[in-house]
Amino acid sequence: MKKNKNFIIILIIIVPAAIWFVLQNDSSTLKEKETGFAVKDTSLVTKIFIADKQTNSITLTRTKKGWILNDKFNTNNRVVESLLGTMNRIKVKAPVPKIGRNSIVSRLASIGIKVEVYQSAYKIDFGENFKFFPYEKLAKVFYVGDATPDNLGTYMLIEGAEHPYITHITGFRGFLTPRFSPIADDWKSHVIFNQTLSDISSVSVKFGEKPEESFKVDVLSSDGSYKLTRMIDNSTIINYDTLKLLNFLTSFSDLRYESRLNNLMSTIRQDSIINMPKVYEVTMVDDDQDTTYMACFNKRALPEEIREEAYFQLIPLDHDRFYGLVNDGEDFVLLQFYTFNKVLYPLSYYTR
Repeated sequence: MKKNKNFIIILIIIVPAAIWFVLQNDSSTLKEKETGFAVKDTSLVTKIFIADKQTNSITLTRTKKGWILNDKFNTNNRVVESLLGTMNRIKVKAPVPKIGRNSIVSRLASIGIKVEVYQSAYKIDFGENFKFFPYEKLAKVFYVGDATPDNLGTYMLIEGAEHPYITHITGFRGFLTPRFSPIADDWKSHVIFNQTLSDISSVSVKFGEKPEESFKVDVLSSDGSYKLTRMIDNSTIINYDTLKLLNFLTSFSDLRYESRLNNLMSTIRQDSIINMPKVYEVTMVDDDQDTTYMACFNKRALPEEIREEAYFQLIPLDHDRFYGLVNDGEDFVLLQFYTFNKVLYPLSYYTR
């Protein structure tokens, strides 16, 4: 009888505690599902998809060579790191007040930016040394809205959640929407060439106005064995300045354009420039046999938009900047001679 009495007393103590624990755990899980915007370990992120309600979308993919945009373009590392840092540090500031909740949900449905975060995971995971069967999983899906009235918070909603929240980053004054841009141009790297000598297989430079100065360099070995070819007759040049040629080949690291003009100049104006004779053409083949091509065009010293066609020849050339077509012809850009002059010397420079 005494044992039964003790058993009943234990049940009276344990059962309420168990119920309280379950309720607390469910509440915590529910809260995490509604407010878990942050990515705790960004090193596990393998892919990020961002899209708006229009037709704009981008996919960032982590590769061995860095982050790639839409499986094609190199990315601006600073911008990608800013995004990863944002996702890691993002916090919930407050729930959206009930009085405005429905309008915020409707607005997120109409103008919200969808963000999908993918991470690497393992089907069997028993710690650092016992992980098997890796795969990529969809870790988070949430929607990013516009700013709060004070511009110090951002409306966000996790997919499947009932309530939207106001998010922020501690110490940052501003809203976070621009960091989740679905516009490809906002993520592209300005780097055109970024190869070291050991990365280069061959480089050719064509001079449209002086074809006899066009040449190609084949790197036979990185220890200083090169083949220099005059492209107009495909003849091999035996006597050349080895040091000058070495300086040429080692000048292809971190060559960037100044700005992208795709959306800053009318398509008609771009087409008229692209159809002009090319001043320079630079083609790089790296050791993976990937080709980088840049076509270059003269830029007039005065804005072409305000000139009269009859006076075209009277407008002097701009000796500081020129136009370029890069990324397989998809990007029309502005370049500086100060940056690119070192790889635009003619053949005679190396053979004097």
